[in-house]
Amino acid sequence: MKKGKFHLVCKWIIFIIYMACLIYLVFFAESMGRTHVQQGYAYNLEPLKEIRRFWKYIFSTEQIGLASRLNIFGNVIAFIPFGLCLPLISDHRLKCITTLLYTFALSLIIELVQLISKVGSFDVDDLVLNCMGGLVGYLLYYVLHRLRMKSVARKKEGL
Repeated sequence: MKKGKFHLVCKWIIFIIYMACLIYLVFFAESMGRTHVQQGYAYNLEPLKEIRRFWKYIFSTEQIGLASRLNIFGNVIAFIPFGLCLPLISDHRLKCITTLLYTFALSLIIELVQLISKVGSFDVDDLVLNCMGGLVGYLLYYVLHRLRMKSVARKKEGL
């Protein structure tokens, strides 16, 4: 197998493992309360409502502080790998806006499945936080890719 093809296969394997972990955490993780089917639909359609509510307790040492940090930072962190992996598996063809649109689409699908299945709850703020995570992931990819390209250019100059 050629080196380039091997790297692409490895990138896809990592991406698939990440997606499996994400799906598990979002829909099946007992520690996240995902195995209980809720009575009725739970949803939030008001942008930034839950973020503002949780932000008040972000530094609290009580249980609400932990829940607040988990909600805000967990949603961002969960999508950083998505924003990082997409440009890699596309062989560097996806740009920031496209990566952000894919992140939004995946997040929306997850939220809609949560709404329909009554596992978790539909929250527009999760869309915002997940997109922030995808953007952070893309920015990490971009910085690392630029550094790598500069390193390759320096090596070529040194030859």
